[in-house]
Amino acid sequence: MPMSDLPTSMRQIRFEGSGGPDVIRIETAPVPVPGPGQVLVEVVAAGVNRPDCLQRAGGYPPPPGATDIPGLEIGGRVVATGEGVTTPKLGDEVCALVISGGYAEYCVAEAPLCLPVPKPLSVLEAAGLPENYYTVYDNIFTRGRLVAGETILVHGGSSGIGSTAIQLAKHAGATVFATAGSQDKCDFCTSLGADAAINYRAEDFVAEVKRLTDGKGVDVILDMVGGPYIARNLAALALEGRLVQIAFLQPSRVDIDLMPVMLRRLTITGSTLRARSVALKAAIADHLRRDVWPLLDTGTVRPVIHATFPLEQAQAAHALMESSAHSGKIMLETGK
Repeated sequence: MPMSDLPTSMRQIRFEGSGGPDVIRIETAPVPVPGPGQVLVEVVAAGVNRPDCLQRAGGYPPPPGATDIPGLEIGGRVVATGEGVTTPKLGDEVCALVISGGYAEYCVAEAPLCLPVPKPLSVLEAAGLPENYYTVYDNIFTRGRLVAGETILVHGGSSGIGSTAIQLAKHAGATVFATAGSQDKCDFCTSLGADAAINYRAEDFVAEVKRLTDGKGVDVILDMVGGPYIARNLAALALEGRLVQIAFLQPSRVDIDLMPVMLRRLTITGSTLRARSVALKAAIADHLRRDVWPLLDTGTVRPVIHATFPLEQAQAAHALMESSAHSGKIMLETGK
């Protein structure tokens, strides 16, 4: 479909300054045009993620040159292609990791970062895959070096990231422990395959990990909390253990004793995804196509959608995200 056949305007979400969900506004804007190597996607749905809330609060601006419209993952149909694009093709249903711009009726995506909608999933469900699956695969298996027979502790096991990590780690042959903030959320984690779930409000996760591993500790920890968790994570790691930090819900600056890192040969690592080059993210996409998309095609692993809001109710979606009352993904749909 040539651009001339598309609408010239669309609805999108913008943050009017920095602050709480009340700064979220819906507005009309021109439909973007794909450049070389890019496609234009008519968005069916976009995932809501913690980094969106951080951006809204003024703490996670998009990289230079990117639109300041929020939204890091989308699902929809390709309606225009830029120069040099041979795949995906016009009309293909895809989900895509985007640098920004997902909270809109149309969004530009890099062609190498588009993945097909898995066979059992709707386009809306597939829209909840990219941010979590790119992040979890890269951090658990590439940076965390998790292999079959090892143990992993997933903090925030009922979140979108957590629910993805539990499933992928379990399928890879690991023993999976998770933390969550209520019995219902712990039950949610075990329903996805966690071997044990620890209610961090009622139990000391370090002591529980040591009990569950006969005092050894876990090989990998995936953490997005930070703050006082950092020292406790080091205490919960086994010899040669790896702590993978992917976010900070609590402060990133802490006073900790690094002696355990030396004595038990620990590794502290972490990453962010948004600012990486297209080539680096495309390499993760290639791994996902090879290793993970067949699992999604057979229903072996799946996204879990907690709630879906229309674009006009983005304020409510962000409020739910920040309440941590959800289990799984929060989605925005455009009505397309």
